[in-house]
Amino acid sequence: MDREKYKDYVEKAKEHFEKLLWEQLERVEKIQKEGDWIDYSKVHPIIIGVAGGDGIGPYITEQAQRVLEFLLKDEIENGKVEFRKIEGLTIENRVKHMQAVPDEVLEEIKKCHVLLKGPTTTPKKGDPWPNIESANVAIRRALDLFANVRPVRVPELGIDWVFFRENTEGAYMLGSRGIKINDELALDFKIITAPGAERIIRLAFEYARKSGRKKVTVVTKANVVKKTDGLFLDIAERVAKDYPEIEWDDWFIDIMSAKLIDPARRSQFDVIVLPNLYGDILTDEAAQIQGGVGTAGSANIGKRYAMFEAIHGTALRMVKEGREKYANPISMIKAGAMMLEHLGFADKARKLNMAIDICNIYERKVVLTGRSDGATGEELANYVMRTLKDPNLEEKWKKYASH
Repeated sequence: MDREKYKDYVEKAKEHFEKLLWEQLERVEKIQKEGDWIDYSKVHPIIIGVAGGDGIGPYITEQAQRVLEFLLKDEIENGKVEFRKIEGLTIENRVKHMQAVPDEVLEEIKKCHVLLKGPTTTPKKGDPWPNIESANVAIRRALDLFANVRPVRVPELGIDWVFFRENTEGAYMLGSRGIKINDELALDFKIITAPGAERIIRLAFEYARKSGRKKVTVVTKANVVKKTDGLFLDIAERVAKDYPEIEWDDWFIDIMSAKLIDPARRSQFDVIVLPNLYGDILTDEAAQIQGGVGTAGSANIGKRYAMFEAIHGTALRMVKEGREKYANPISMIKAGAMMLEHLGFADKARKLNMAIDICNIYERKVVLTGRSDGATGEELANYVMRTLKDPNLEEKWKKYASH
């Protein structure tokens, strides 16, 4: 091989890689120095930012906000909770500024404590938009939302999973900062840090302990990806020693994806913790088992900020065809329930989850098809609120759940 031919390419790659290394070493020290979790009981007012995003996002987010405002009526009136609209988190404005999240939008988000966010467009090849970074990835990184929490429940199949997906490391951390050496060679980077892995794994074990769950499953590909996934698994083994009452095991991502659809095995999983890319894939598979990605909500949690969203996309085709009002807001409403729990309104979150089960699983008196032959998102939100008003809500839910 003629090394002189590639010398300039290699030198540029070395400079690029060195810069990334220094950034990540600095980030490790920052994680190690981070403070305690925010105590929302001492915050007045709690500011909930609302960003509709793209496509069907504004429509389903509006319905979720209506349900939350219904549940938080007293807190809004006494000044404990304030909703604040965040403008500009749209693909048009992001492209205008050529930023994943424009600076002024990010500053407005940072003035809030939590964000209820609709789906946003991430351009891909063939789209009419420039190839800017995912807004989700950028927000998670900027606010250090290291934990992506996604519950999946299918009672009739014995499924009650809670996924803890690491949000700020792994294969996505530097997804837009790989190196294309020349037309024949491109490299991307995967990052796992010890403090980054520890905080997501410890959060999963803490959740298991506090919620009375008995098992944590760690998912990697450490048999092949030995350095990064190997470190993640090593940290899990270390953290597990602090929780002797909780059983733990580890699975490789390929066989784990198969076991989630194995009727003989899937009911044995409980709390599942895993690096970023694996979590992205596995939680979509899990949501499909539940009824589709449109049925799942998602929490992105850090010690200072948190973001709650649906896990599905923008469904731009529905908007182009004028069907946006028929989009199903249940995933955003579920995200709202997770927000309530995170903010300390546990009883309101519990009641909302019961109402969601009744409306979306058991009674289904209002059915959305995504078209005019079904209900609108507003009608479904109204149904959820009527169900919440029912004084026999809990008894009704228990009756349905027991069958």
